[in-house]
Amino acid sequence: MKKPSLSLLLLCCLAAVNARAVTLDALQQRFAAQPVVRAHFEQQRGISGIARPLHSSGELLIARQYGLWWQQQQPFLLTLILNDGKMVQITGNQPPEVVTAAGNPQMFRFNHLLRALFQADRAVLEQNFTLEFTDKGQENWQLALVPKTSPLDKLFTSITLSGQTYLDHILLLDKQGDSTAITFSRQRTQPEVLTHDERQRFVQ
Repeated sequence: MKKPSLSLLLLCCLAAVNARAVTLDALQQRFAAQPVVRAHFEQQRGISGIARPLHSSGELLIARQYGLWWQQQQPFLLTLILNDGKMVQITGNQPPEVVTAAGNPQMFRFNHLLRALFQADRAVLEQNFTLEFTDKGQENWQLALVPKTSPLDKLFTSITLSGQTYLDHILLLDKQGDSTAITFSRQRTQPEVLTHDERQRFVQ
């Protein structure tokens, strides 16, 4: 039997390096390199006592410098804009409802946490949750979060994030026995800066 060539051994070593396990630190670095993410979302909410789940869908834009823009388009129009200073909610053609960080600091703790979920911010997540990160193989990963601080531990049983290159799924289980499953698709990171129209979404 011929001995394997040096070049073949090197290729095997390189393949082994490229197939190494995904880690939470590596995931955070990957997300940090995505200053802008655009995506479509489908949300399914299961409520105790209601036989059929509630469905909604829309578009998401998260930009490091601007915040989070979340627009539900079905079954009715609802827009949420979150940044470090305020939250704006617009239902249909109604006037915007604005909540400031000074007026409702608890709301902005959730705001900060929500953005940490999308960015896999380990420091923020570890302050609020017990983390269990799992490499599922083929670059797939799962991050299970169990709340350990109040009021999160009074509201949620667990929050599970999963994906590959991007965050693809969020599953929230709450203390009332309800569940919310969100699936993201058609993620885009280009262009890395917002267009004029996208910037206007944050002007409220």
